[in-house]
Amino acid sequence: MSLNRWITLCVVSAATAMLLLDVTIVYVALPAISEDLGAGFSDMQWVIDAYTVVMAATLLAAGTVADRIGRRAVFVGGLGLFTFFSALCGAAGSPLVLDLARAAQGLGAGAMFASSLALLAAEFEGRDRGIAFGVWGAITGASLAFGPLLGGLIVDGLGWRWIFLLNLPLGALLVATTVTALPESKDRHPRPPDIAGMLVFCSAVFLWVFALIRGNEDGWSSPAILSAIAVAAVLSAAFVAVERRAASPMLPISLFRIPAFGGTALVAFAQSVAIYPLLLFLAIYFQDALSLSPTETGLRLLPLTLAIFIVAPVAGRLTSRLPLRIPLVGGMLLLGLAMIFMHGLDGGEWSGLLPGLVLGGVAIGLISPALAAAMVSVLPVERSGLSSGINNTFRQLGIAIGIAGLGAIFDQRVLAAAGSPAGIADGVNAVLLVSATVAIAAGLIGWPLLGGQRSSGMAGPAAVEESPGG
Repeated sequence: MSLNRWITLCVVSAATAMLLLDVTIVYVALPAISEDLGAGFSDMQWVIDAYTVVMAATLLAAGTVADRIGRRAVFVGGLGLFTFFSALCGAAGSPLVLDLARAAQGLGAGAMFASSLALLAAEFEGRDRGIAFGVWGAITGASLAFGPLLGGLIVDGLGWRWIFLLNLPLGALLVATTVTALPESKDRHPRPPDIAGMLVFCSAVFLWVFALIRGNEDGWSSPAILSAIAVAAVLSAAFVAVERRAASPMLPISLFRIPAFGGTALVAFAQSVAIYPLLLFLAIYFQDALSLSPTETGLRLLPLTLAIFIVAPVAGRLTSRLPLRIPLVGGMLLLGLAMIFMHGLDGGEWSGLLPGLVLGGVAIGLISPALAAAMVSVLPVERSGLSSGINNTFRQLGIAIGIAGLGAIFDQRVLAAAGSPAGIADGVNAVLLVSATVAIAAGLIGWPLLGGQRSSGMAGPAAVEESPGG
């Protein structure tokens, strides 16, 4: 590899690590944030979901903009926004200010994430691309898993505000390096961004998450929740209609005619639902049920992180040699098995989680680089901004919906037991069963959809250059 390629890989990987750490690094900090700002459980869910919802809602549009005006330009713009609003998160004096700053931070993260794989795809080819995706995939999975440990160390050593403030020097360094060292690339035949689609999509996702988060507190039959669900359903249908008729849809509906595309999108969504929200509920279990410190909590999740680091680079090198459904479907089935192994918590011991945590890390290590290769190869390289945006949208949607939906299940079990350690353990067990079901179902459905497809390309350009209306 040339020096410029190494610099691109390092910068993109570091920025990806930073924005993904900000998904899970707050998990172990939530009790401290809640106590300091006087926030409830639903407020704390929004600390995570305000970030992931905005990121997911803007990824597709940001990918299209990146193809049009330049991937480096969008990447560095997102870096700047992310870094600026990280400072505001660290200075927040109320839950509302923190949640709004997190939403704005998610806008910058969406721009970075949408252009990350596109920058790598423009720089690497053939076997080198597989290696680059393997490195990126390892960082993608491990950053989310490593967040709780790093968060615990920071909260215990410096205080919760520093989980955001430490982004400032790294963000400034990455902005300077991107401007001076990374090459620019763009689509030779750009199309305008789909503003209407982005607005409808963002509104629909927000209302779904709002209903799931507020359902237990407001009552599932309350007018506010029923109205939110009804409007979200209408907007979801409207989004499909808008995309079918748009001149330049941010998510061409015709892509779902490609079975391998649908199967990969399903895996991207389901693996994020199954594993990453679980880290939040395990963090609550360790701190509130077992009275462990934030650092002790992070250390107990370390086996998951180490397994990802070991497996993902190896899996990345194999993506061009094996049919994609082997690491994707195999990883999802292993993930479901990991959840089953972890089930059975009783509020008094954590060591029984170890086999499941290790197996879960192996599963994510298999899935992450295969997803990166699969979703970029579905479109030509010059449209890879859209490809990476679609990939990461489904992943962030999985986290956002998982936090909200599984949080409703968890919260209901905990409230029923008046917040006792046994009730918290019962809530985690309920989440584990649902997560296992999601992972296994996605694997079984994905097997026939993915077929024998390899990472060299799931479809030629003709398969995706249909009319927007499909």
